[in-house]
This record gives sequence, C-alpha cells and structure tokens, in this order.
Amino acid sequence: MVIGNPPFLGGKLLNAHLGEDYVSRLFTVYEGRVPAEADLVCYWFVKAGEQMRAGRAKRVGLVSTNSIRGGANRRALQAAIRECPIFEAWSDEPWVVDGAAVRVSLVCFARQGPEDTPGPERRLDGQPVDAIHADLTARRGGAGVDLTGAQRLYRNMGVAFMGDTKGGPFDVRGELARDWLRAPANPNGRPNSEVLRPWMNGMDVTRRPADKWIVDFGWDMVREEAALYEAPYRHAQEHVYPMRQRNRRESYRERWWRHVEPRQGMWRALAGLSRYIATPRVAKHRVFVWLDAGICPDSQLIVIARDDDTTFGILHSRFHEAWSLRLGTWLGKGNDPRYTPTTTFETFPFPEGLSPDLPAAGDAGDPHAAAIAEAARRLVALRDRWLNPPEWVEWVEEPAPGYPKRPAPRDEAAAKALKQRTLTNLYNARPQWLADAHAALDAAVAEAYGWPEDVTDEEALGELLALNVGGSTPV
Repeated sequence: MVIGNPPFLGGKLLNAHLGEDYVSRLFTVYEGRVPAEADLVCYWFVKAGEQMRAGRAKRVGLVSTNSIRGGANRRALQAAIRECPIFEAWSDEPWVVDGAAVRVSLVCFARQGPEDTPGPERRLDGQPVDAIHADLTARRGGAGVDLTGAQRLYRNMGVAFMGDTKGGPFDVRGELARDWLRAPANPNGRPNSEVLRPWMNGMDVTRRPADKWIVDFGWDMVREEAALYEAPYRHAQEHVYPMRQRNRRESYRERWWRHVEPRQGMWRALAGLSRYIATPRVAKHRVFVWLDAGICPDSQLIVIARDDDTTFGILHSRFHEAWSLRLGTWLGKGNDPRYTPTTTFETFPFPEGLSPDLPAAGDAGDPHAAAIAEAARRLVALRDRWLNPPEWVEWVEEPAPGYPKRPAPRDEAAAKALKQRTLTNLYNARPQWLADAHAALDAAVAEAYGWPEDVTDEEALGELLALNVGGSTPV
C-alpha cells in the first residue's frame, strides 16, 4: 500500500525551485510517462500506478493539488490509474499548508483483478457512485458523462491563443502614453504610435479598464531601430533592461527591448480583423467580451481570433461554459476556473457549419447563425449600456488616429458610481434582464445543435462528447 502527501509544485515553477539540472534529469527519466508541464505531484501518482501494475502494491492513496483533475495533470492521472481504477476520492477540499490556504484532491486507486478488486462500492466526496472518472466526476445510475476522452479538433486549431507575455514593466500610464503620442516625430521621422498600444489584462475585463498602455517593439525589431523611438525606448531601457539582465534565459537577456513572448501567431491570426473575442484565463464567471484589434492582450487573457457575433454567441452559451468548466482546471484560493486554448476551446465541437475553420456564416446565409448573432448582439448591447451608461460616460478620442475611443466619467459622482459597474458585479447579481438575454442566446444555440430548448447541461455534454469523438477528425 502507498499512502502519502507528495509536494505540489506547478510545472512552470520547477526550474526556479528545483534547478534546471535536476528538472532536466527528471524530464529525461519520465519522458513519455509524465507531461513536462505537469505538476510535481503527478510524478508520485504515475510511479505509484506503475508499482501497482508491477505487482509491488495493491492500493494507493495520495493527496494532490486539485488541478490534478484537468489539463496535463489529468493526463498523468489517467496514466496512473490505467488498470487501477479510482475507488474513493474527494475532488475539491480546503487545505492549509504552512499557513497558506490551498485546494486539494484526495485520490485512492487500486489494482484491478479478481482477488484485488477493492469491493463493489465506489465513493466520491462521501457519496456512493458507480464509477469515478479521471477528472474526479462520477457516473451514478447511468448518468454522468466522462469527458476525459475528449480530443483536440483540427477545426478549432489556430484560432485561440494566450495573450502577450511582456516579461517586464513595458506598461505605462495612459497619461504618459498620450504625452508620447502628442510628441513630434522621432529622428527616424516615425511617430510613437507605431510602438504604443492600449493594453488590457484579465482584471481590466472583469473590473474596470485601468487605462494602461504598453511599449511594443514587436518580435523582430533590432535594438538600433527600437532606439529611434526615443521616449518609449528610454522607458524600456530604464525600467525593463535592469530586470531582464537577471533573467536566466540568454535570449531574454539579449533581446531585452522585446516582450518575452509576443505571440506572433496570435497577431498573424488577428490581421485584417477590426475586433476579437477575449476571455480571462482565470475568473469567477466565464465571460467573453469584444476588444478592439489594436489592443494588446496580456497573457491573462485568452484571445479568439474571430470577429463574428455567431462565434461570440456560441462561446457565451451555457453549453460552452459547462464544457469549459469540465475540461478546464481551477486556480487560487477562490478556486476560480481556468480557460485554456487547448483543453477548453480546441476540444469544443461547434454546431454543424459554424466551426472556427469556416468563414462566418453571415446573418443572411444561415438562419441558425443569424439567430445566434442577433441574440449575442442584444446581450452585448445590454451589458455595455449597463457598464457605461451614457448619462455617466462620454467617449473620448485618443491624440493619434487608429485607436479606439476610451470611456471617461462625466464628473466625480459618475466616476465614483462607475467603480461598481463591473462584469464581476453584474454576473454576481445576475439581474433578470441579464438572465433573459442569456436564456434567449442559449435557446438559439440549442436550436443550432438540434436540441430542445430545455436540454439539461448533462444531456448537452453527452451530445457534445459524441460530436467530439465521432463528428470531427482529432489532432
């Protein structure tokens, strides 16, 4: 029997805490057995499963981060429980480690065999179930869809991206950025607007925009060319250069004036679009918004390179939300769901004829597309009117052309009141008009799938899984 509480350490933190040499050897030993991006705890799960299949143990009980239920961690758990089904688990429990509050999963699995079966009863979160899936959901009385077999779909590839990772204090206050926009042309005869973008992160979407801009020299501009944009370059030299010289990656140190991950593929996918869909990577509510194509999205935003209302409406339906909650992971003390391009978007089967690899169907070309688009536009219009009522807000032009207008409070009273007008507060309250707008959108999306309006989330998930497995060629 194996029992333990192995250490939790996210895949992105391994090098910093364990050292590159140790991590390199770890990856070599477990290559093909544990995904490189998995949490450190996964190595104990995989090794314990191998010990059981080798006949060296019969049962395993381990404590894990609750993110074992999704992404690369779940793939490791699936490998661990092969031929060794889970017989008891607690999916999401509070835990205190060295005074820090975290969320954990407790997983018990056993070798399967005539004399090794741990008994007919399985228990999840203290309740008897028929089977426990690798995402720590269950089948009870024939109900309970196992989504762990969902595959990434070719039709959804090259559309969803993590936003830009700046890797240093390239961001500047809006007032300073506007001073630079008003300045005369640089020694090269070019304006600062060529290397300045409005910048938004997840909190700008869920709360109020913080009026931040970012210095962006792209991904191929050489230092001498960047230096010709005098004020933006000076800012990067003073604030970014010192910290990037301490970075362990040589490329980040040498090309310090560029963002560490500028997401070239994302910008290529956005070329020609006037707007794009964005959603926070981690948020209490799974909300989608429109952003102007000139806005630089931070890595805490996921970008969907589509500008049609139909795609927006499908993504903002309760069916995609239910899918993303089951296929995603959770993060932080608030246990907020995380959205990723690979597991939650690229696995999601869109209605026939409305997938992201096809041009927008258009209002006139497809009645289902038209109905979804109309419902989506109404939802956005109602939300925008609530977030920025014209009685409180005026829309102001930027000093240089080509940028979206920005909302500005009309007076101090309006500024104070607007602080409460956030998407998080709106979805916390979920007033009847918002519920009605979402219900109309959900009905239009259900119709596109050929489902009844009152289809349950569980029924919809079963239908979506069937479409995922049988309706498209997986990656």
